Amino acid sequence: MMRAWVLHPDIQTDRDRRAAQPALDEALALAAALPDLSVEGGEIVRLPRAHPGHLFGTGKLEELKTRLAADEIGLVLIDGPVSPVQQRNLEKAWGVKVLDRTGLILEIFSDRARTREGVLQVEMAALAYQRTRLVRAWTHLERQRGGLGFVGGPGETQIEADRRAIDEQLVRLRRQLDKVVRTRELHRAARARVPFPIVALVGYTNAGKSTLFNRVTGASVMAEDMLFATLDPTMRAVDLPTGRRVILSDTVGFVSNLPTQLVAAFRATLEEVLAADLILHVRNVAHPGTEEQAADVEAILADLGVREDVPMIEVWNKADLLPPERAAALAALADRHDTVALVSALDGEGVEALLGMVADALDAPRSRRTLDLPFDAGRRRAWLYEQGIVEDETPREDAIAITVNWTARQARAFHDL
Repeated sequence: MMRAWVLHPDIQTDRDRRAAQPALDEALALAAALPDLSVEGGEIVRLPRAHPGHLFGTGKLEELKTRLAADEIGLVLIDGPVSPVQQRNLEKAWGVKVLDRTGLILEIFSDRARTREGVLQVEMAALAYQRTRLVRAWTHLERQRGGLGFVGGPGETQIEADRRAIDEQLVRLRRQLDKVVRTRELHRAARARVPFPIVALVGYTNAGKSTLFNRVTGASVMAEDMLFATLDPTMRAVDLPTGRRVILSDTVGFVSNLPTQLVAAFRATLEEVLAADLILHVRNVAHPGTEEQAADVEAILADLGVREDVPMIEVWNKADLLPPERAAALAALADRHDTVALVSALDGEGVEALLGMVADALDAPRSRRTLDLPFDAGRRRAWLYEQGIVEDETPREDAIAITVNWTARQARAFHDL
């Protein structure tokens, strides 16, 4: 098992700089999520600025080299972006493998992806990332399974041969992905015919989404104290206290500085959010950086193009980890808002009240409209009846006049048929 050390560069000139200790804690959790690594620890390295060639200054470079050698470290994980030149120079200076934040997340996603599309997309994202790493080796492209090779890859090979191997692999993957996309379109059409609203769980990774999902559905989705425990779509039917049935969807957790390639790589999962009638934003309110995490989630949702008219409920989770005074203050604050619920998914506190809020939010206003359907539009007519929204039907000479009483979601789904 390879011994790893985590470094969080706290660069004073970085405009997006965040609190260093929570950032290091998250980086350590990321590293722990990768199998076959023994994470020995980590540290914050404060830098007045980033050195263009080595990231760290000469003195710090030598200090770290001595410590890494003494602890027999084989892999250094740097919590931030590292250029190809910096990566090459650091590996030569320290005699160890170096992986930046993007590479680490890609490696974790590769290990966790289960659906065919997820596997293909993450491999393509990894190849696009690796193509810029001119000093890396690509023999892992021949693997039938396993990780991406960032951690345990062999030595250097000829750059041009590497690039050619990557380009050929990308062409092959795109062809495979085209076939998978057609299947995805069929799934999307099937979702449009489902007569139940979709409720999507979103949130920062390790916020407790899967624990809440299991609590509400009685399912056994992987729910561990580990970042990115859930990567592929999981959907279950849930009956609300009012008797109304909804589809609950668990999604991949978001994280700050998530590689943009991975947003596309897990489009299959994130499409459930785009199609949702209601979004539950699950937050770990016991985390010191909960506000920053919430801002990251909201930014990614905006990048995905989630419609502003989709209602959202903030689920303040992990209330069981709060000090009593803090829990009481947040409970009082949540009571003053119709779209905030304080819960503990672990012990079930507040979950029933949350389901009641979900039922209220989905009690969407309806509008009445008369549609003129051609006689050959049997599938669309059948869908209207499946939804239970037809009030009247009158045959005419050239069409069928159908009066429906539907929600905005049902109107959108009908027009997408």
